[in-house]
Amino acid sequence: FLFPQAFPARKDFKFNNQDFTHLRDYCLSRGLLFEDDTFPAHVSSIGPNLLSEDKLSRLQWKRPMMIERNPHLIMDGVSRFDIIQGEIGDCWVLAALGSLTLQRQFLENVLPKDQGFKENYAGIFHFRFWHFGDWVDVVIDDQLPFLNGRYLSVQPRSRNEFWPSLLEKAYAKLRGSYQNLHWGYISDALVDLTGGVQVQFPLQKPPSDLQEILKAAAKSQCLMGCTTPGWQSIGNVELKNGLVKGHAYTVTGATEIPYKNGWEDIIRVWNPWGHGEWRGPWSDGSTFPHSECKMSYQAFAEQFFSLCICDNTPSFLDFGDQRGTKWSLAMYVNQWARGLTAGGRLTMRSYFRSLWMKRAVGIEDCHGTINHFLQFQGLRDRLPVAFFSQYKSKVLKCGLNVSARDVTNYFYLSPGTYVVVPATSEEGQEAEFLLRIFLRCQDSNDNTMLYMCGRLPSSLGWTPALRKEG
Repeated sequence: FLFPQAFPARKDFKFNNQDFTHLRDYCLSRGLLFEDDTFPAHVSSIGPNLLSEDKLSRLQWKRPMMIERNPHLIMDGVSRFDIIQGEIGDCWVLAALGSLTLQRQFLENVLPKDQGFKENYAGIFHFRFWHFGDWVDVVIDDQLPFLNGRYLSVQPRSRNEFWPSLLEKAYAKLRGSYQNLHWGYISDALVDLTGGVQVQFPLQKPPSDLQEILKAAAKSQCLMGCTTPGWQSIGNVELKNGLVKGHAYTVTGATEIPYKNGWEDIIRVWNPWGHGEWRGPWSDGSTFPHSECKMSYQAFAEQFFSLCICDNTPSFLDFGDQRGTKWSLAMYVNQWARGLTAGGRLTMRSYFRSLWMKRAVGIEDCHGTINHFLQFQGLRDRLPVAFFSQYKSKVLKCGLNVSARDVTNYFYLSPGTYVVVPATSEEGQEAEFLLRIFLRCQDSNDNTMLYMCGRLPSSLGWTPALRKEG
């Protein structure tokens, strides 16, 4: 199976089978304002644990027409400075949204233009998100939650501009409730807003070429975000240096400038709070708004915990490529079934243990402990015989055994045959999974092939094999 040259989304899906145009036309024909019974103006849409019972009882829902005489969806274009975080701890969503505003090609896909408060207004809006391989159109009504007269969710900087609040509501609906936006991973939001591939870089032990990756990402207009140390329970603790513990920021720029007798790498970051900035070196005399600041790469690596970069392809890894090599992509969907393929992490002895009596091949990790059994019967006619005997003790874990929704890593592979084994984080977990493989080959005549077992019997699971011929 030869890698395709482009990745088309399979098709658009209508979330909850709600068609925006049909529903709007229905409301207009009857002089109604749309009320979404699948995500109602009710505490059920907030979630049971986000607010106390007392606060839930005081919650009010208001349409923009009730708040402002002349509301707009967008005023003078879309900017990250339109966003001010509300009472919900969704900095991870807003930091990703701030990055999205910098890239029009992504933004216009998420925020359709066929809506507003003037022509054909019926209290209904829609937004698009990438959801496990498909673009999903999410319809909402424009009733927004208020607590004590203040926005519960994101607050627009301009009183009569409502795209941030409405987009956030649509994402809350996709996620199930506003409560499900309270803490999360910026990597998830970046992927949901772009359909791209994200790679996370730990800043405690960054790769040696991270500075080059950062500058390449900025040059190719990738979306970027970063987080400070400290887990979710930390809350909004602001440090003396102006940064906030356990908080997500948008990386809005990375460049190299002449400084003294050499060069200095400068990083620019934005705080979705709408205020608060770095007070260390390079911050003095900044001409940026008070929610955005610049800092040296050294300070950035010291003060932040992780960096996430997202784009349609891993273009941020293209630095040093003088040949303009193109990326190829293949995407496949399958599922884990309890007792069959949902065996858990590769370190679990139980993984595929039920297949041991079916001529399964035992694979040893680098410590020599047999901890993973993989059924290869569907691949024997596609892989060389030597693969099963010569490489059974050379499993490459690649640090992917983490409990996260989206797990990504990148590798420089020598010619050979490789097998990818999707695994659940815990034994017995059932779910569908999406596997995407991005590949860049230096040889324009490269014969890289992707072999897939197709619709395997349920007892075999699903394992693609990648053959890279040099």
